[in-house]
Amino acid sequence: MAHVSRVAVPTLAIAAALVACTLGACSGKATRNNSGFDDVKDSGKADGEAGGPSLGDLTGGADAGPGECKVPPEDTSDHDGDGFSAAAGDCDDCDPSINPGAYDIPGDGYDNDCSGKPDDEVSCDDGLSMGSGDAFDGAKAIGLCRKADEKGKAWGVVSARYVWPDGTGGTDPDGWAIRTDFGVNKPQEGKAMLALSSGTARSTVTHEKEKGGFGGRVHGLPPGYTLKEATSCTSVTTGPAQDGAAIELRIRVPKNAKSFSFQQNFFTEEFPVYICSRYNDRYVVTLTPTPAGLPDSNNIAFDQDGNTISVNNSFLQVCSPQTAGGKPFKCTLGPSTLNGTTFESHAATGWLKTEAPAKGGDIITLLFAIWDSGDGALDSSVVLDKFEWSPSETKGTKTEPVIPK
Repeated sequence: MAHVSRVAVPTLAIAAALVACTLGACSGKATRNNSGFDDVKDSGKADGEAGGPSLGDLTGGADAGPGECKVPPEDTSDHDGDGFSAAAGDCDDCDPSINPGAYDIPGDGYDNDCSGKPDDEVSCDDGLSMGSGDAFDGAKAIGLCRKADEKGKAWGVVSARYVWPDGTGGTDPDGWAIRTDFGVNKPQEGKAMLALSSGTARSTVTHEKEKGGFGGRVHGLPPGYTLKEATSCTSVTTGPAQDGAAIELRIRVPKNAKSFSFQQNFFTEEFPVYICSRYNDRYVVTLTPTPAGLPDSNNIAFDQDGNTISVNNSFLQVCSPQTAGGKPFKCTLGPSTLNGTTFESHAATGWLKTEAPAKGGDIITLLFAIWDSGDGALDSSVVLDKFEWSPSETKGTKTEPVIPK
């Protein structure tokens, strides 16, 4: 993750520190902050209150450096307003970006999560079993390495389960797999990635599987998701959802995070024959709480026209140039990354990165879901990887192609 510039402390803290400096409590730069978070309120003794030291006093004034916060370890006041006191394990109660509920931002040189070691967020997806039924292993394959308690403050995955796309349990176990590769496609980070499929995600020789017989296993849509046809397709009604697979993750957001991102690569056998037809396999990622202004109900993965990721979206560029369904496909990424996937002669999106806003401390629910439409034949798959938190805000929710290195 790119280094995030460090900015000044919260406005109230600055004002109080300036008062303290005026009274001679410090000189030069009154405080330091290495967070980029400027909207924090102090829930302990406020700067300037009787008996309440200013952050300038606590950090030692102009000469203070990282790790020089002068809050005693037994202090139960929350001086930086991050929800943790020194007595509760906050190793720097002068900086709201450093506490036991924070994400340890890679490469910034700070012990953001008070673990005792800077930059110690590590990959956790080596040695996972392809067919593991533990959905927490699926979360690890994506890049989410920590579990969290329902009533705790630390960030992490609170619950994880494999479900049908409508959120009900009992999904076909062939619908997911932890893969160390998908044909020639390798993980975007670490040793593994998670595959979901409307066929079978585990086979290396075929993706096809009709779950529940020729008619397919019919199920509903993800909670809160409203089916919308692609803007480029007229007079088309997508068939009922069936043969799907999904992983549902409830996650507590790190205290110092303002956004998150993940990557996906969608493959479909519906191309090139079933463009703008009722056989419109879909992949969606629903987010709860839902950000404002989404063009595709509560789905956060969509193209620049607001189209769901499917055979009918503009990201479908891994293929051989041709006209399909009466529409020209430039296939700018070529067909080479289809090799070994069992989707040869069909199409994929290539790796896409989705970014969405988040609020530190909230519990969010992400449902990654894929399904067949119209029948159980001609399947689609998606691989997921590189989930990351960021202390930077994102301008809305967006999905964009990852430029190959």
